[in-house]
Amino acid sequence: MKILIIGPSWIGDMIISHSLYRTIKMNNPTTIIDVIAPNWCKPLILRMPEVNTALTMPLNHGVLGLNERWLLSKRLRLSHYDQAVILPGSFKSSLIPFLACIPKRTGWRGEMRYGLLNDLRILDRTAFPLMVHRYVALGYEKTKIQSIYDLPNPLYLPKITVNNKEKIATINTFKIERQKPIISLCPGSGYGLAKCWPFYHYAELAKYLINLGYQILLLGSSNEEHTGTVILQRIEKKNRKYCRNLIGKTSLEEAVILISCSHATISNDSGLMHITAALDQPLVALYGPSSPGFTPPLSKKARVIHLIDNKYKTRKNDIHAGYHQSLIDITPKKVMTELKILNLI
Repeated sequence: MKILIIGPSWIGDMIISHSLYRTIKMNNPTTIIDVIAPNWCKPLILRMPEVNTALTMPLNHGVLGLNERWLLSKRLRLSHYDQAVILPGSFKSSLIPFLACIPKRTGWRGEMRYGLLNDLRILDRTAFPLMVHRYVALGYEKTKIQSIYDLPNPLYLPKITVNNKEKIATINTFKIERQKPIISLCPGSGYGLAKCWPFYHYAELAKYLINLGYQILLLGSSNEEHTGTVILQRIEKKNRKYCRNLIGKTSLEEAVILISCSHATISNDSGLMHITAALDQPLVALYGPSSPGFTPPLSKKARVIHLIDNKYKTRKNDIHAGYHQSLIDITPKKVMTELKILNLI
């Protein structure tokens, strides 16, 4: 059996999809799984031993690119896949398996996919409340899985690992002090400020932790560099040497390794949050208008802080609206309390 997975475009969703690959291999160890996804996801896919090959999607998220999809589908025909599983819900994501003439094309109904998918599933959101449930269900025949109660319990959670050699090399690369324990702070989010804990709360938390003997690593993408700068500016000059602003200065691969070296991570609802969970590292996850009822961190070592219930949804305009009140209301002391529960302070 040879399966092509059309993977998600977001880092957090890619991490969650690992549960599907683990499930497929557990049920049939001889299955060959190839995953096609944006190039920035490749460092994560390469840490998933169930995946045979990580293929690069040549188009950015949201781009139709019919010619590029046609050319890629022609190449994929040579691989003779038995099945494609399409995880995104878009029309575009279903085109390549259809054009590649893959015999069985599995996915949730989504956006205008009749005809493109011939193993079409109709989603009952109450039967599959979490994204991970919806992904894993696609690894089974649809007649066998009607709700989460038909899925394996417990689920095979996302799991990525980092070896000691990688840790030592990365610590040396960034000249990080070995004597002080590390706590990583991930103050950014691909969505915008509406999903971010305010920078001044992160700065206050960093001060507390430095006084307790920790060193702080600020991690994130280049889009969040200013946030790291303003956090660092709020820390007393004498203590700034204990707070390393590495936002925009690491690759995703390096960020994964540094998180694996940390005693704990505090993060907004973001890709780095899901990476921390998959590394099985202690985590305090901060949610605002997004919902941990749909994409929670999949780890028993995670503590979630969410002050509003699931009826609050992120609106498109929230990305320009600044910090959400529900995140402003989460105090640094509340985060410290969660760290105490994790036996870290």
